[in-house]
Amino acid sequence: MHEQSAHFADPAFSEAVIRWQKQYGRHALPWQNTRDAYRVWLSEIMLQQTQVTAVIPYYHKFMVRFPDVQSLAQAPSEDVMAHWAGLGYYTRARNLHRCAQRVVAEYGGIFPDNPTLLEDLPGIGRSTAAAIVGFSYGVKAAILDGNVKRVFARVFGIDGYPGARLIEEPMWRRAVALLPEDGIESYTQGLMDLGATLCTRSKPTCGVCPLAQRCVALATDRVSELPVRKPKKAIPEKQTGMLVIVDRNQVLLEQRPDSGIWGGLLSLPEFDMALDLEASVTRLTAPFGTVASCAPLQSILHVFTHFKLQISPYEIKLERRLHMAAQSSYVWYAAENLADAPLPAPVKKLLLAVFRQDDLFV
Repeated sequence: MHEQSAHFADPAFSEAVIRWQKQYGRHALPWQNTRDAYRVWLSEIMLQQTQVTAVIPYYHKFMVRFPDVQSLAQAPSEDVMAHWAGLGYYTRARNLHRCAQRVVAEYGGIFPDNPTLLEDLPGIGRSTAAAIVGFSYGVKAAILDGNVKRVFARVFGIDGYPGARLIEEPMWRRAVALLPEDGIESYTQGLMDLGATLCTRSKPTCGVCPLAQRCVALATDRVSELPVRKPKKAIPEKQTGMLVIVDRNQVLLEQRPDSGIWGGLLSLPEFDMALDLEASVTRLTAPFGTVASCAPLQSILHVFTHFKLQISPYEIKLERRLHMAAQSSYVWYAAENLADAPLPAPVKKLLLAVFRQDDLFV
């Protein structure tokens, strides 16, 4: 063990976590009770920045369509994005697809049991790599996701924002020093379970926590203060206009570029709200037909991690539809297929409402 980490060692800590997990932890999640690295990897990527309850239906849907890494690697990207649509943070889906392709091409479809090799693959960081090798191969490696950072910050009374390098680096040394000699699966799952079920961000249930007697935050009445939250920045707000161009129970959709927000998904044609509305509508619709009517719909506020997006949609009905170029990035999409289309969540919600004839007009 590294000399700087030795003073963090505490076998009683891991023993308490393992003992608690075996009796009270989660044992029936759909990706548990398996050594299948593909299933473990898929769940870990989905669980990044998303809660278990939201992940479970997507995980089941993915496993039906992509039962192994080969089927995922061979699938068209639009198929992968369609199955991910609604889960958010779409970079994860693009990395998931690329990672599957590399595992098949470079490792014969078998995920490596070396966390360093896993870290080199798209979308897999140090903590995720450790979880994969721990659950799949029993390899001893330290995790440090958001749940674990919260547990450590409270139990050991760690001040400072855990995402800051000066705080995170000693946390990693502590995480490595606290690893048990045996039972890495129960220990890793136990840390996750404690953070997700007891040591929650708000209203933690300290009275039944196996670490309560050693918890510095509880002893000093600082549970609500730790971990220190990220310094707040003003969230910028952006605006965009969207055109819902409909004709014969179809809507015109545009393939978004792979990079940027909603990368790789289908969406509605957009225009800059600072420009003249009539000119924008004419410019965007001209290649597809003659405008019969243009009516504003209810605006939508969609919140991303780093900004808010104010969407002003307009429904456009065509008088006469023109033939579209074969290599166009646009497609006419049938209304009855929208529920399963690879669309951003707010766009899908808007379109389903439009074709239900809901009262969206302002």
